[in-house]
Amino acid sequence: QVQLVESGGGLVRAGGSLRLSCAASGSIFSFNAMAWYRQAPGKQRELVARVTSGGSITYIDSVKGRFTISRDNAKNTVALQMNSLKPDDTAVYYCAAEERRFVGFYYYWGQGTQVTVSS
Repeated sequence: QVQLVESGGGLVRAGGSLRLSCAASGSIFSFNAMAWYRQAPGKQRELVARVTSGGSITYIDSVKGRFTISRDNAKNTVALQMNSLKPDDTAVYYCAAEERRFVGFYYYWGQGTQVTVSS
């Protein structure tokens, strides 16, 4: 069982940048995908960015062109570079590891890191 630990959150002004990092306690090589989710107060958790083991990347529309996800299998880390931040990006950001199971997928989660963007 892998443990995920996020870091890099904080308070930033609109237009600023933050870089989130996720460190896994074990190898991430075998995971089908690594991803970043976020959950704002009163809202459901949503997928922000996802990178598969094959390198395919997807983003939600609201962060395209501003956020970049990267995966380093050698270091067992996943990062999310966030530029041109907006107040709407304020949320708790979670790192997730997606493991393929016989039926469906299982997700490992980090504890989350708070990102607050002031206007």
